[in-house]
Order: sequence, then structure tokens, then C-alpha cells
Amino acid sequence: MAIDQGFTLTPAPCVLTGHGVRLEPLSLTHTEGLTRAARDGELWNLRVTSVPEPEQTAHYIQTALDGYAAGHMLPFVVIHAGTQEIIGTTRYHDIITAVARLEIGYTWYAKSHQRSHVNTACKLLLLEHAFDTLGAAVVGWRTDNFNHASQRAIERLGAKRDGVLRHHALRRDGTIRDTVMYSVTEGEWPEVHAHLTYQLKRHAS
Repeated sequence: MAIDQGFTLTPAPCVLTGHGVRLEPLSLTHTEGLTRAARDGELWNLRVTSVPEPEQTAHYIQTALDGYAAGHMLPFVVIHAGTQEIIGTTRYHDIITAVARLEIGYTWYAKSHQRSHVNTACKLLLLEHAFDTLGAAVVGWRTDNFNHASQRAIERLGAKRDGVLRHHALRRDGTIRDTVMYSVTEGEWPEVHAHLTYQLKRHAS
């Protein structure tokens, strides 16, 4: 299949706003706020996530910025539109312009905002930007084989499970994980968009 050359070769920093959240380009100025978000639930103790320990937050952000400089990441900080509080982070990663593909990941939220509308809102904003502005042909996700909560959250978005990469990546504790892969294609996007919009309307009502 020929790829539409409308795909933006270098996704640029931008602000995405809607549904009670705002995604802003991640920077080192967000270190303190992101540390507070991670302390809400001591998220770094979760074995199957990449949440940094408090003293590692600046390094975590710098690594994301290095990924942006290298052209394969675009990181965001997640801000609650009502309180202006930093409540988490997410990013585009594994951006492959030659095939108009990118992935959404490195996503985590303060515990007090988990199991809320926040994840659906953020994913809708990111998917709208990826498909409707950048011209992506496919958007993917990957998660730890033991991160069942993440797998359920991705599946609730309407993504399809592509398969499992066995013996794929190191966890922070030195063990090796299998990676579960998901994706949404450009052709599936209209139905996924309708589904996510419906879910957020139900939350608002």
C-alpha cells in the first residue's frame, strides 16, 4: 500500500486541549509537578510501569527530550484543566515517518486520576492529532504482558491486539518481559473516534 505523503515528517511540539485536560510539551520545568503526580500512589513501586522514582524525574524528562531531539518521540505533560495541576505524562514514540506510523506510550497518571475519564480524554486528543493532523496510517501501543490493567484500558479504546513479542524488553528489576502489541489503523479511526466521543459524553452527562 502506498503511503500518503501528507504525514508530517517531524511531529512538532503543540498543545492539545479538550475534555477537561490539556497536553503541553514536556519540559524540565515540569519536574516538580511530575514528581508530585508520581508520589500520588507511589507509582514508581509498580513493577510493570516506567514511572520514575522522585530523584529520577529530571533524568526521565531529559531522556524523553533526547528522544524528541533524535526525531522518534514527542512527549507531553498532562494538566487538569480545572485545577491546572500536573497529573501525569504521555508521549508519541517510535515515530516511523517512512510508513506513517507512531505509537502512544509512556503514559501514567496520578493515582487519584486513574479510573476516571482522563485516559480516554488524553487518548482521544492524541489520536485526533495523529490521524487528522499528522496523517498517520496507524497508531500503536505496547505494554507489559503482566500489565493487565493497561491491556484492558487499551482494549477499551477500541484498539486491536496485534500479537505478543516474546522475550522482548528489560523491566527495571532486571527481568525480561513479553510485550503485547496493539494498534488502530486509519480505516478503523472513524469508528474508534465515535466510540471515544460517546464515552466522554456519557461521563459528562
